[in-house]
Amino acid sequence: MVACNNNNNKSVGSEKMDERLSNVHTVSPFTSPVNGHLQIYLKIKNVLVTDNDMKAANVGYELVKALDNFDKDILRKEEKMPFDSLAEEAKKHSQNIAMNLGNIKDQREYFDALSRDMYDMMKRFTVGERVYVNCCPMYNNNKGALWLSETMEIKNPYSGNVTLTCGKVTETIQ
Repeated sequence: MVACNNNNNKSVGSEKMDERLSNVHTVSPFTSPVNGHLQIYLKIKNVLVTDNDMKAANVGYELVKALDNFDKDILRKEEKMPFDSLAEEAKKHSQNIAMNLGNIKDQREYFDALSRDMYDMMKRFTVGERVYVNCCPMYNNNKGALWLSETMEIKNPYSGNVTLTCGKVTETIQ
């Protein structure tokens, strides 16, 4: 059994998180067809780190809107069907994050599913930047869960301030 009980679990202040959110830069969708979606996903991840279910719900709606409004004409013909499939699943999980305001436990469960969708999307399409794949071994009764991050620093969205630094980088996508 793997556990993460280190003593480095510090509370992330809202000012510090707002600074991190503002540092997540948006790259033109022409750089990568999925980069804009990745940037919004990273916002969801970062607000779950702070245990903020209200912001997570708001950003969940933002991802739904971005997926709905995505101009698929920039995709090659052979990319459209895989994108549609992945985007539909990501949209469903984002809607559930948005609709579960006040229930961060459920938001995190939907984030787990969204993270797998986004991982598949990042593996299928060019990202345009480095993305770190992290794993929390304790989440979901020690079944584990992955999440994507813009930094190598572990800030666990599944446990927030409880075990903030639980996890490890398992892969880098470029």
